[in-house]
Amino acid sequence: MKIGFAQINPTVGDLSGNFEKILRAYERLAAAGAELVLTPELAITGYPPQDLVFKSRFVPENLAVLQQLHSRVGSAALLVGFVDRNAGKGKPFHNAAALLEAGKPIRKAHKSLLPTYDVFDEDRYFEPASRVEPFDLLGKKLGVTLCEDIWTEHYLPRPLYDIEPVRSLIEQGADVIVNLSSSPFTLHKSAIRYEMVAALARAYQRPICYCNVVGGNDQLVFDGNSIAVNPAGELIAQLAAFREDEKVVDTESTSAIEFHEGKTPEVLFAALSLGVRDYFRKCNFRSAVIGLSGGVDSAVTAVIAVDALGAKNVTGVSMPSPYSSRGSIDDARALARNLGIKFLEVPITDAFTAFKSQFAEVFKGLPENETEENMQPRLRAMTLMALSNKFGHLLLTTGNKSELAVGYCTMYGDMAGGLAVISDVPKTMVYELAHWINSDHSSRSGDRREIIPGSIIEKAPSAELKPNQTDQDVLPPYEILDEILRLYVEENLSARDIITHGFDEKTVRWVQRRVDLNEYKREQAAPGLKVTSRAFGVGRRMPIAQKYVDAN
Repeated sequence: MKIGFAQINPTVGDLSGNFEKILRAYERLAAAGAELVLTPELAITGYPPQDLVFKSRFVPENLAVLQQLHSRVGSAALLVGFVDRNAGKGKPFHNAAALLEAGKPIRKAHKSLLPTYDVFDEDRYFEPASRVEPFDLLGKKLGVTLCEDIWTEHYLPRPLYDIEPVRSLIEQGADVIVNLSSSPFTLHKSAIRYEMVAALARAYQRPICYCNVVGGNDQLVFDGNSIAVNPAGELIAQLAAFREDEKVVDTESTSAIEFHEGKTPEVLFAALSLGVRDYFRKCNFRSAVIGLSGGVDSAVTAVIAVDALGAKNVTGVSMPSPYSSRGSIDDARALARNLGIKFLEVPITDAFTAFKSQFAEVFKGLPENETEENMQPRLRAMTLMALSNKFGHLLLTTGNKSELAVGYCTMYGDMAGGLAVISDVPKTMVYELAHWINSDHSSRSGDRREIIPGSIIEKAPSAELKPNQTDQDVLPPYEILDEILRLYVEENLSARDIITHGFDEKTVRWVQRRVDLNEYKREQAAPGLKVTSRAFGVGRRMPIAQKYVDAN
């Protein structure tokens, strides 16, 4: 069977725009010889539609779009993801796929396995399929699955389901398995998907076509990387990562290719750039403003913003205080010059002095401490938000995951903004990105110049909120901090278990306490792009008012 992959980038809720995108891709693939065209999961509505499904007209309008698509189908069949009504008991809707053929009734398949963990909450909306059965198409039996339906127990967080949709379809004679997917990106996940799909194909001796969505929707990024494997489990097609793509694949092909996954910094950069680009495009923002401290976090964020939006749409702002070093100011200016972005210098020294003077009597006799330190990022936030309001820029925050985890950030200060670009990127990985930007990224773009000034990467990280300050005055070395955070936040290990990995008990307890204490701060943070297995924000639900302490 010749199957066309429509790896598209839908927008959640843009039913008419998604209709056009699906239709145009279908027409091109049909003209290229496809006998069946696949879209991603919930292509009509975009994924995840969340509580939009409860709006009175949303599901009926998505069904009307399905009818429109059916009326436009020609010689090739179209398998498209949509939201179906549930006519029986249970949740009001089904996550569904419709097989559309010219002059024939619509046939529907409902999703069986509804993920309700991490970022997924499908059991809130959808009722699982009551049965699965293959469709007869072009003399073959087509087994239709939707995203989670194809995930096997070994690749899930734990055994979650009592049924195996793929096995059931094979037992009913399915010749080909297809999967419409909206599988969010995390680092190394594309290779895991390929390994899983290839193993299934080998186990059942059937070709499998896996069509994934691409694009950013709020905090989630979808990487595409759609694949087709033959019955031997050999890869016969891989679509592009992080961009729309189309391909017609013959499921009987024996021409195997190598699976491609880029280097970690390259893949991470592409994911973050796509996340920024789509957040702006889908929310109707056109330009960004970024505070440039002269540090590595704001530098990497600025490079990502320029890649996503273009240099003319990014403004960098240096806001020196009495504690800002001349080197940091010069580094910020040099970075802006290298990137070709507009650069503003708006000192906050006078504002800081005036603000402190208001408290001269109230604070009389008290030493300066974090109160005065935090005034500075809050004055910077006011400065950046003034530029945002006046010129319509979206403010991008520049804090990394390590800082956010332990609360080494200022509420209503450097946490203020509309999108937290690197809030799921640990500090050590920020440095990896910076080195990659200055090597591989520069050479691939044809620009051999150093984009991020070397002095930004080499200097000791500092908030520069008091004299001679460095991050390590308060924090453990980032190499140690990031690994403890990975074990505590992403792996959910207790302090006692982390200590058995060879870490100092006092350091582990300090990190654990700081993570737990700062839940209230993270609750008020800007939405951040998810790139690791567990990000703060979407997919992580921790109470703020709680007294559990892992004391053992």
